[in-house]
Amino acid sequence: MFRTRSLAAATLGLTLLISACGGRPAAPSPSGGASATSLSGRTIALVGYGNGNPWGAYFNKVFTERLAPTGVQIGDMTTMDPGTQVQKFNQAVAQKPDLIVVSILDTTAMAVPIKKAGAAGVPVLVFDGPPDPSVADAVMSVLSDNEKLGEYAAQNIIEGLKAQGRDSGDIIVLTGTKSMLVTQHRMKGFSKVLATAPQYKVVDEQDANWDPQLSGTIAQQLLAKHGKDGVQAAYGMADYMALPIIQAAKQAGFTIGGKDGLIVTSSNCFKAGIDSIKAGELYGTATEDPGTIAEQTADYVVRYLTGKNPPRSETVQEERVTAANVSQFAEQCSHA
Repeated sequence: MFRTRSLAAATLGLTLLISACGGRPAAPSPSGGASATSLSGRTIALVGYGNGNPWGAYFNKVFTERLAPTGVQIGDMTTMDPGTQVQKFNQAVAQKPDLIVVSILDTTAMAVPIKKAGAAGVPVLVFDGPPDPSVADAVMSVLSDNEKLGEYAAQNIIEGLKAQGRDSGDIIVLTGTKSMLVTQHRMKGFSKVLATAPQYKVVDEQDANWDPQLSGTIAQQLLAKHGKDGVQAAYGMADYMALPIIQAAKQAGFTIGGKDGLIVTSSNCFKAGIDSIKAGELYGTATEDPGTIAEQTADYVVRYLTGKNPPRSETVQEERVTAANVSQFAEQCSHA
């Protein structure tokens, strides 16, 4: 993941020369950026995550702030309901904006609407997670490396349990929305790495729909079901999902972290997660903060609408975060 820029910055001159396999951005261009670019009269439909989701709320804030100096009009069509998203996306196609920017909640359900957009000549930019493979060539994308995020989460759990000297361990997992490739790819990476340490196994996996409150409720249920001796580690896919696990575990009388406590990891960072790592409770997380990908997505929009012909797909480089390097990523991860 890249270093976070100040929200007060007026320019968007990021000039990110990133290949589809990932990489770091070039230095900002002194003459480029939103303040130097006029997109007055151009329109975008933002069919992204709703503001009721912590990740989505901060992404939307940064994305709109970065593009505000250009004069581009952004239609807010955000939601966290997959069915509603399909409806809003179809409405956007009918309105024929210059670009639809979308984060996909139901990979399968969105395939047909994306095909309709292509038939109508409306370009689509997907961010965060990829579309269905059947329409991958029909869109542009700025993607998180979700498989890598899952790998880091498994590494955190294995490292934490081994440090406690455990030769076995049972794990619970609270995922994001399972209909999303974002979630599926994280679990693919998680399972791949966890398979290298077969002494540790997942005993329960539940869909918490990227919802902090639901995460806490599910965590209470699973911890009560398995008991103190039945859960040694837990994975919540975002900091705001992992921290409710910690809270539920405390209420159930679990010890957290340390030499024999519950090992809890996340796989994308927020300020509360960074604070929890520093406090010795959350074992680790990873980057994929919403501000960084919002900046890159906004920059891609500018490059595309000004005819710069950006690569069809760009992937944000992710980093693993633990107590050993938390200070290196604290600034990047502490704006949301």
